[in-house]
Amino acid sequence: QVQLVESGGGLVQAGGSLRLSCVVSGNIFRINTMGWYHQAPGKQRELVASITVGGSTNYADAVKGRFTISRDSAKNTVYLQMNSLKPEDTAVYFCNRPTGAFLVWGQGTQVTVSS
Repeated sequence: QVQLVESGGGLVQAGGSLRLSCVVSGNIFRINTMGWYHQAPGKQRELVASITVGGSTNYADAVKGRFTISRDSAKNTVYLQMNSLKPEDTAVYFCNRPTGAFLVWGQGTQVTVSS
């Protein structure tokens, strides 16, 4: 069974940076677009960034210019570099594939940005 394990979250002041990692078990990593989602308290989970197998990226307007998604196929890992963090970025962050059926969600990693 495919597993998604996110890490790298934490508490940071506004303007700070964090780098999230998501390790994908199984053989699907190399054939799937992957994405990072966030879910703030009381809100729906939203896609914030995605990256294709070929490396093409897309970002939600709210994070363009601040977040960078990347992937390392040798490590079956997708990353989210988050810079210039804002309090509104506070959420639990998850990875998954934005096309086709969702994989089983991981536990996510909490990002808290203080003002």
